[in-house]
Amino acid sequence: MAVQVAVCGPAQCGESERALAYEVGRLLAERGAVVICGGHGGVMAAVAAGARSRDGVVVGVLPGADRSGAGPDLSVAIATGLGQARNSVIVHSGDAVIVIGGSWGTLSELALAMRRGGVPVVQLGDGWRLVDADGREVRGIRYARTPAEALEVTGLWP
Repeated sequence: MAVQVAVCGPAQCGESERALAYEVGRLLAERGAVVICGGHGGVMAAVAAGARSRDGVVVGVLPGADRSGAGPDLSVAIATGLGQARNSVIVHSGDAVIVIGGSWGTLSELALAMRRGGVPVVQLGDGWRLVDADGREVRGIRYARTPAEALEVTGLWP
């Protein structure tokens, strides 16, 4: 079975987040990984476009009860009717979770991935930096500055 990587990020993002997501998608496809995302715009659209640029497989887990609004670069669009609860489906479907950006929905995905445990969770670029009551970074989140480093720190590839 192919490696599956969930890539999470906001529907509204800047050009730097878009570029990071596109490159992550491209690199994942080159490694034969299946990309799982939310299936709409912003980071989700960019990671899908990057993966499809290398003939990769992209699964979009949509919040609505139908496939309307699904991104054009998805290989598969799954209509869940779950609203934002679909974030749990996304993060539980990956062998790793890569988070790009810092919207509230992205924070929920980061938190769900950390609660899941047992899979690498990577924050790529600028975004959420979680600290405890003493101001120390929360343990367990791996941080990366580049898409290549994000894939490397998952530990999924030698």
